[in-house]
Amino acid sequence: MDYAIAHGVNYFDVAPVYVRGLSEQATGLALSRHSRDKYFIATKLSTHRPVPEWRTLEGSKGLFEQSLKNLRVDYIDYYLIHGVGLGGMDDLRKRLYDNGVLDFLLKERKAGRIRNLGWSFHGDVKVFDYLLSLDIPWDFVQIQLNYVDWKNASGWNVNAEYLYGELEKRNIPVVIMEPLLGGRLSRLNALSLAKLKQMRPDDSPASWAFRYAGSPKGVLTVLSGMVYMEHLQENIRTFSPLEPITEQENKALEEVTERMLHSDFVPCTECQYCMPCPYGLDIPGTFAHYNRCVNDELVAKSSQDANYREARRAFLVGYDRKVPKLRQAGHCIGCDKCVPKCPQGIKIPEQMRKIDQYVEQLKQETL
Repeated sequence: MDYAIAHGVNYFDVAPVYVRGLSEQATGLALSRHSRDKYFIATKLSTHRPVPEWRTLEGSKGLFEQSLKNLRVDYIDYYLIHGVGLGGMDDLRKRLYDNGVLDFLLKERKAGRIRNLGWSFHGDVKVFDYLLSLDIPWDFVQIQLNYVDWKNASGWNVNAEYLYGELEKRNIPVVIMEPLLGGRLSRLNALSLAKLKQMRPDDSPASWAFRYAGSPKGVLTVLSGMVYMEHLQENIRTFSPLEPITEQENKALEEVTERMLHSDFVPCTECQYCMPCPYGLDIPGTFAHYNRCVNDELVAKSSQDANYREARRAFLVGYDRKVPKLRQAGHCIGCDKCVPKCPQGIKIPEQMRKIDQYVEQLKQETL
């Protein structure tokens, strides 16, 4: 955190439900030794989670007050209504209108304890269009934007080209989430990687994706879930200063996208919204291993494939190393409780059955 601030990073995105409920406390502690004018805090009213006590006016007020306390601040720079669209219009009414929460948020903005009020969007485009039609001057909106989702959003997501276009013509600043599509765009296959390396040999796939996400006019900031110091350092290099994507580079990314669309990727971004599974499955971990093997061309189509033995060993050994046996796809009972929680609209039980069948075929050598 100290290194980030020293090198110009000043926007920190958290939520009450992130990191098992500890992201606000940890971030508040880390930022507390820095001057308040050195950083912007973004946190969220996470009532997209159907917790009954949160969805009352008093419950939402309590979440807001707790965020201030956790973050050790007396105002929030960017406050988001979290995940609008996930439950459609009926859910939006329950969260914001029937209980008076929207009026409360507008009053807090007027009072200055919320400096900028906006929302993050996944799901039903009718909710997106409705919120923009209101006579409310939204200060910003957070959308999923990357070079795959620009015209090829999967599940119930909406093409970023449309979402961005509607915000841009209203001059509403845009915060970008999922610029790497859950890390998928940082792990390209050999053909795609070679294509990009021809043009910019020193740039990583992640750097390309961040440049794409940061290039449109009106982008306020691009979010990045960094794990290691090297990630932070690379991001600082990418954005200091940002070189917008050229027309030629955009065409190269369209080719990469086309190649990805013809692969068997599961569009999981590892957001963890589906967790915990009531039956103990590691849903994101299972999808992450499967996608990694797809990316490395280690998912066999047939036992006659030239690399069948390598692919079989890589998948089975890697699966047991990454995901404990009791948390693997074979233990999914198809309860469907995870499905409405997924921002990407993945039919999770269906994908789990598919992966489990593939695993059994590899084990029995019946592929």
